Amino acid sequence: MQPSDVSIGLQEIVCHFDELEDPRSTINRLHPLPSVLTIALMGVLAGANGPTGIAKWAVAKKELLQQGLDLPNGIPSRDVIRRVLSAVKVEAFQSSFVSWLNSLFEAAKEKSAVSSTEKTHMAIDGKTMKGSHDRANGLGAMHLVSVWLSDFGLTLAQVATDAKSNQITAIPEVLKLVDLKGAIITIDAMGTQTAIADQIVAGKGDYLLALKANQDSLFQQVMNYVDDHISDDFAGVPSQRLEEDTKKGHGRSDSRTYLQFEVPNTFTGTSRWKNLKTIGVVVYTSVVKGEQKIDIRYFISSLALDIQQFSKVVRKHWGIETTCHWSLDVTYGEDGLRIRKRTIAENLGWIRRFTLSLLKQHPGKESLAMKRRLCGWNDDFLMQVLGIKAI
Repeated sequence: MQPSDVSIGLQEIVCHFDELEDPRSTINRLHPLPSVLTIALMGVLAGANGPTGIAKWAVAKKELLQQGLDLPNGIPSRDVIRRVLSAVKVEAFQSSFVSWLNSLFEAAKEKSAVSSTEKTHMAIDGKTMKGSHDRANGLGAMHLVSVWLSDFGLTLAQVATDAKSNQITAIPEVLKLVDLKGAIITIDAMGTQTAIADQIVAGKGDYLLALKANQDSLFQQVMNYVDDHISDDFAGVPSQRLEEDTKKGHGRSDSRTYLQFEVPNTFTGTSRWKNLKTIGVVVYTSVVKGEQKIDIRYFISSLALDIQQFSKVVRKHWGIETTCHWSLDVTYGEDGLRIRKRTIAENLGWIRRFTLSLLKQHPGKESLAMKRRLCGWNDDFLMQVLGIKAI
């Protein structure tokens, strides 16, 4: 890629930050804010985990960066990068990625085999950043609640909270950041709250919420109803059933039984749940070397009776754990990062999630970890992942 191509290409990235308010005093604006943020994004994509690593990568890539960015006073130092990421408002920083995310979403839809009539699935879940605790200031580990677009490998939004129990308040906030229209929203039991169901329906979306003892009355009614009807296979009850078997070898086999039925009119208190239509049950059976383990999970939903859709959405929800969170730990080592200050930790957390989305859009067959290494080794590959093509 020629220097002029680099300059034009990186301006496609810089423009996303042009409208972002610079929180620094005028005297400290020696390095343009869009350039510093672009360097931070590129540095994390190339393997850096914090301000020190980003600054060292930037010095190593000085020629590349000076070709494409406005850097009147040279490469910003570690302290400049740290101060910027500690001062930029989290909500505004995330908002600056909206148009970029929209373009990634549209491009992914064009390449995807997902039917245009199929509802979009968004999984909501929290992840603890184990190394972010700040005992000196009485702060525990920070939790990031994210929205994961499962079919396309995109993180759409995140909200931070200082306690896992506070995810109940974080979920409504993160839902405000995305377009719910026509989407199916799945949330674990902590998010099974009537107000959250109301918010999803008000946004013209559908919900599938895990049901546990935190909704004791409904939970007991569902369990009792299943116990009463399981022996006759729900004869006379509007229901559907699906069996899945998976043989994994080494003496292990797994099976899943999906059951979905319409909400019985004998249930009490269901009017509290906006548009509640169906109850779902998943029975997981695992046999390892002759030892059987069974796990039963329950769900409530605004979706109509459709066992294929129900089973598919349940499987997709696991993707935020097995694909997004697992990758953040394996590819980025997020659990081991020791960044205690809340604003910079949240901003870097967002950069990791966004760059993970970029890596997942790249068509190469390499692992995500290898793609990230290649971004550090090969400038052309880095530009490809950023979506910048040679001109």
